[in-house]
Amino acid sequence: MAPQSSQSQPPPPSPEDKTGAIDAPLHAVGFVIQEVTPQKVCGHLRVTERSCQPFKVLHGGVSALVSEALASIGAHLASGLQRVAGIHLSINHMKRAELGDLIYGEALPISVGKTIQVWEVRLSKINPSNSDIKSLVSSARVTLLCNMAVPQHAKDAGEALKKYAKL
Repeated sequence: MAPQSSQSQPPPPSPEDKTGAIDAPLHAVGFVIQEVTPQKVCGHLRVTERSCQPFKVLHGGVSALVSEALASIGAHLASGLQRVAGIHLSINHMKRAELGDLIYGEALPISVGKTIQVWEVRLSKINPSNSDIKSLVSSARVTLLCNMAVPQHAKDAGEALKKYAKL
């Protein structure tokens, strides 16, 4: 029998730690990334005071931030970790999400070209009594310029994604 190592493996990072490493603004509003691939980026957000407007509903700017961030993460992966930049964001808000609601966010590519990518991001409220039932809160389309050179000062920008993404 081989001797066991006295050093144990560190525990896997929590989803919150993963989100903080990948995208600090998403983490700041409370979004938790669940899955990161070049074909899909998704996660969830509990609507709290830090993501609400004064009327205690999800702030539209937070929806826009989540949408652009998820699309940018996906586009960055789909472009082989080259620099991407959002050049257009269009978002429609269909239903309010109130304080305490759980929101599921999912970004999927519509078109992945060499220089332009278009992603759709849907934010849906999860029914508390049946998590399979979701109602659309907002739908966004994000257009990104892709395959730009990564500046020298940001050469490590993709390291966290490499660590956590399913490539």
